[in-house]
Amino acid sequence: MSHDFIQIIKERGFVHQMTDEDGLRKLLETKGQTAYIGFDCTAKSLHVGSLLQIMLLRWWQKCGHRPIVLLGGGTTKIGDPSGKDESRPKLDDDAILHNMVSLRDVFRKFLHFEGDAVANEDQDLLGHDALMVNNDEWLKDINYIEFLRDYGRHFSINRMLTMDSVKLRLEREQTLSFLEFNYMILQAYDFVELNKRHACRVQMGGSDQWGNIINGVELQRRKNPRPSLADALSNALDIPTSNNELFGITSPLLTTSSGAKMGKTAAGAVWLNADLLKPYDYWQFWRNTEDADVVKFLKLFTELSMDEIAKLAALEGAGINEAKKVLATEATAMLHGREAAERAAQTAADTFSGAGVSADLPTIEITQSEFEEGANLIRWLVKADFAASNGEARRLIEGSGISLNDAKVTDANYKLSAADFAQGFAKLSKGKKQHVLVKIA
Repeated sequence: MSHDFIQIIKERGFVHQMTDEDGLRKLLETKGQTAYIGFDCTAKSLHVGSLLQIMLLRWWQKCGHRPIVLLGGGTTKIGDPSGKDESRPKLDDDAILHNMVSLRDVFRKFLHFEGDAVANEDQDLLGHDALMVNNDEWLKDINYIEFLRDYGRHFSINRMLTMDSVKLRLEREQTLSFLEFNYMILQAYDFVELNKRHACRVQMGGSDQWGNIINGVELQRRKNPRPSLADALSNALDIPTSNNELFGITSPLLTTSSGAKMGKTAAGAVWLNADLLKPYDYWQFWRNTEDADVVKFLKLFTELSMDEIAKLAALEGAGINEAKKVLATEATAMLHGREAAERAAQTAADTFSGAGVSADLPTIEITQSEFEEGANLIRWLVKADFAASNGEARRLIEGSGISLNDAKVTDANYKLSAADFAQGFAKLSKGKKQHVLVKIA
C-alpha cells in the first residue's frame, strides 16, 4: 500500500481544497506529523455523514502520522453555525460530557489509541498513537478581555461577514447570535493552541469549514510571523519551511447522486453507535446505495485497493448488486467488525432468498395485553419505522407495499392474530429490503 497521504486522498476523492500543497507535501516527507479534525458533542452518536472525516484521520494514521480527535467540549456550548438556519439547542455540561463519553467508542473502531488492542489487518496503524483532546481544557478559563486584546484584534469583521457560515445565514434572513458569531474565532484559536500543545500542523474538515480553517492558518501567521529575509540570512534559517506554518485540507460535502444529504434516510439518521442502529440496518443502508454512488463510496468508505474497486466498477446490470454487497460488508466490517458484517450479509441473503429468517433482523416486541386488545397492523408499521404516521402506513398497505410473513397485505384494517405468530414471531416487510420481526413479549 502507498503511504503517500496526499496521493491516496486525491485518488480516492477526499480532497476539495488544500492550502499550499507543495508545502504540505514537503512537511509530510517526515513521518509523525500531527493533524486534527474537530467534532462537537451535540449528540451521543455521530452519524454516517461524519464518517468521511473519520476515514481521513484513519488514512492519516495509516500513512505514518499522528491524528488528533478534537472533541468540542467547549465549542459545543456555542454551536457551529455552518450550514444551519437556526441556533443549535444549548446543552448543559452534564449532557455534553455524556455525549463525549459515548462518542469515544466510535473513534476507537477506526483509530489506534495508546493501550488499544490491534487487529491483524490494522497493524499499519501502529507507531503514532492517536490522541483524543477536549477543547474545554483551554476554552473554559479564557479571560474575555485578554482574549479580545490578544486574539480579537487579528479578526476583521468585514472579512468574517463574507464567510459562508455567516453570509449564507444572513442572506436567508435568519438570526445569527453574537455567541455563534464567535465560533470561528474559537475554532481558529483551537488550531493555534493545538499547534502549541501538540505540534499540530494540519487541520482537516468538510468544505463548509474552509473559512474557519483559513482563519486558524492566518491567526498563526499573525501571532507567530516568519522571520524577515535579513534575519533569516543572518541566522542561517531555512526560509521556505517555518515550523509555525499551518496547513488545511477540506473534503467535499457529500450528497448522493439524487442530491440527498449523506447520513439521513426516510427512517432517520444513520447512526454509528450500535445501540442506536443495529449492524444489520447499517449493512442495509450501504446495500441500498444508488447505482451511481457505488464506486464513489467504495473509494471513500472502504480500504479496498483501487485495482479491486476498478474490477467492481466494471460490473454492469445485476452485477452492480454484487458491488453493493461488497460495499455494505466492507463498510460494516470497519465499524462493527468482520464477524458482524458477514452475519448481516448472511441474514440479508437468507431473508431475500426465503431460506429462513434470522434472529439478527431488527425486532420489536408487542405485549400480551396489547395483542389481546387487538394488534392493528398500522400501529406496528409506525412502531417499526416503516411509516412516519398512521396515514402513511395506510397508504403503504393499500399500495401493496407491505408484506406479513412474505404475503402481501392489502387490508388497512388488518389485525395481527395468533396464526401470524406460528413461528414464534411475525415478519413484517416493507418492499423487498426492509424487514422487522414482531415478537410477543
